[in-house]
Amino acid sequence: MSDPISDLLTRIRNAGAAQLPSVELPHSRIKESVAKLLQQQGYITDVSVEGDTKKKLKLRLKFNGKKSVIEGLKRVSKPGLRRYVGATEIPRVRGGLGVAIVSTSEGLLTDQQARKKNLGGELLCYIW
Repeated sequence: MSDPISDLLTRIRNAGAAQLPSVELPHSRIKESVAKLLQQQGYITDVSVEGDTKKKLKLRLKFNGKKSVIEGLKRVSKPGLRRYVGATEIPRVRGGLGVAIVSTSEGLLTDQQARKKNLGGELLCYIW
């Protein structure tokens, strides 16, 4: 797999469309960090790591009735074309209603946290 973040976003998108309560995927630290940010922002209810030698990341999705809370996901920086932004260039997603995830020197941060700390970095994805 060449792009694990894209795989994570696609699995979440597909599970939301199929109204599945949870998603299981192979574990990596960056996927776990993205999932924890989504949980902090209220898009996912629970994030857990299962297994000893072969770890799996299990996410419980959040629904509003029969519709997923996550309306859309978009991968911005791809392995073929990386996108870096400065602290003043971080875009607002859907006029502040969505979240941009930025990989900074202090770890993964949301767009608001990165602006507050005056940090730029790689713009990973948009979620709304």
